[in-house]
Amino acid sequence: MALFSLLVAIFVERLKFLPASWQCDRLLQSYQATFFGDKASLTKPMMALALVLPALLIYVLSWLAAGMFWGLLSLALWILVAAICFNHQKQRDIFKKYMQAACRSDVQACYHYAAELDCSECLDAVSESQLGLKVGQSVAWTNYRYYGAVALFFIFFGPVGAMLYCTVRFYAEESARKSLELPLVNQVITLLDWLPSRIFAFGYALSGQFSEGLTAWRRYSLSLNSSARTVVTETALAAQPLPEIATAPICVQSTLALLVLSKRNFTLIVAILALLTILGLVN
Repeated sequence: MALFSLLVAIFVERLKFLPASWQCDRLLQSYQATFFGDKASLTKPMMALALVLPALLIYVLSWLAAGMFWGLLSLALWILVAAICFNHQKQRDIFKKYMQAACRSDVQACYHYAAELDCSECLDAVSESQLGLKVGQSVAWTNYRYYGAVALFFIFFGPVGAMLYCTVRFYAEESARKSLELPLVNQVITLLDWLPSRIFAFGYALSGQFSEGLTAWRRYSLSLNSSARTVVTETALAAQPLPEIATAPICVQSTLALLVLSKRNFTLIVAILALLTILGLVN
């Protein structure tokens, strides 16, 4: 079911079939506002409940749907959760606006959209000539955070794991974007990201220049103190040969090169999942 659900989710995401109100972050924002109110007032017990409650709900629904209608109800649940977890049209729209701003040489707009695309790193001090490269790193990281990690959790832990990761990521992004000190969130997202980021980064090495990518992967992934973002972005940079910086105010060639690498890496994940499914190692 994992392979079929993943392919359907990718199809739905690419064709924008899911309405805006069913986007993952939009649903989690409504969930937060309805059940927990102001994020800044969350205590540790309430924060722990907020992180696990959506996954617990999916677990209960999976248990209730198991075996009903010859498994069709379980399949429908897997597809629905996958479609929701993989739909992040906001990030796609921001990247599109960044590229449009770069093409018309609107530097200030590029900085604005680059900051919106990746709130985990400040880009204000980056020179214009380096902005394209930094956004390329953000693209590699965003592809991991919003697609690669979700796919890995979905493959190995089903819809429950995917929903847990998406919920924790939502609160981590909100904490970074609004400078909130939410209890437990940073520790939990660091724990959840540790192994998947290294698996996904190894895919970058396989999808690009293997020897350079593997050298960077070994340097960063084998260090317990390396952050998930460092492992992913540095391996991607090493694995992908970058073109020379153009004379345009904002060079997009490095951004596009890392975007192509990210697409190849995700295709590799789907191919490996198909192989694992054929071998009977994944449901």
